Amino acid sequence: MALVNYAKKEIQFKIVYYGPGMCGKTTNLQIVHDQIPADAKGKMASLATSQDRTLFFDFLPLKSEAISGFVTKFQMYTVPGQVKYNSTRKLVLRNCDGVVFVADSQLDKMQDNIESLENLAENLREQNNDLDTMPLVIQYNKRDLPNIAPTPYMDFLLNKGTFKVPTEEAAAFRGDGVMPTLNTIAKLVLQDFIEKKNS
Repeated sequence: MALVNYAKKEIQFKIVYYGPGMCGKTTNLQIVHDQIPADAKGKMASLATSQDRTLFFDFLPLKSEAISGFVTKFQMYTVPGQVKYNSTRKLVLRNCDGVVFVADSQLDKMQDNIESLENLAENLREQNNDLDTMPLVIQYNKRDLPNIAPTPYMDFLLNKGTFKVPTEEAAAFRGDGVMPTLNTIAKLVLQDFIEKKNS
């Protein structure tokens, strides 16, 4: 849920990168952080554990003039990939405005992707949200590796809901597809906010 601060003329949106362990969520945010000009970003905070690279979240505000007279800020978070951190996932998802689901393109990771997407849907339902109405982009990451699933197969497994969502192919480790993914989710979040405001 966007936070509108009329005194500061600021609208704050929360975007969450979700997906199975080691799929590239943290790498996405690191690349974004590296590519954003220094005066337009905050510090990135990360907590690492021995089991998972990110236990809690990465934080990064982006500023842009998107709605007349207001500064738009995006706070970007990642969730831990491992199921045992589900309570943390729920906490990070609370009041989010959009989700990037990062899927691992390797064939042997398809079940992990499916389980993580189902977990996302379940956690959103618990917060009275719906995957079909939440601004969502699915990123097919690790396209640079051998033994990857064809994109139509990944669409069949992961993008078969009532509403098809935008997808982006990426090799986040190289920086490929990271900024297009961010641009797509940012547009969806802004469109959703404007539609709700005008309804």
